[in-house]
Amino acid sequence: MTKRKRYSAEFKARVALEAIREELTTAELARKYGVHPTMISGWKRTVIENMASVFGGAASAEPAISGKDVEKLHAKIGQLVVERDFLADASSLILGTGGGKR
Repeated sequence: MTKRKRYSAEFKARVALEAIREELTTAELARKYGVHPTMISGWKRTVIENMASVFGGAASAEPAISGKDVEKLHAKIGQLVVERDFLADASSLILGTGGGKR
C-alpha cells in the first residue's frame, strides 16, 4: 500500500506563487516539482481565495468551538467509554480472557 506524500505549507506556497506568476505552465511546474498539475491548480485557487484574509487583521488560526459543541463531544466521549467497558467485560465473560478495563 502506498502512502500519500505530504507537502509543507512553505512548499505549497512557493509552488502556488510560481503558478500565479505564470512564468511556467502548470504542466512545466508539475514536472519541475514532481507534483500532479491538479494539485498545483488547487493550491493556486486556495491562495487566491484566501489572499484577502492576509490583510484582514484579526485572523484566527483556530476555529472557535462553542460550549454546546464541547458539551456534545464530552457526552460522546462518555458514551464511548461506557461502550468500551461493556464490551471488555462481555468479551472477558465470553472468551474467558482477562480483558480487564483500561
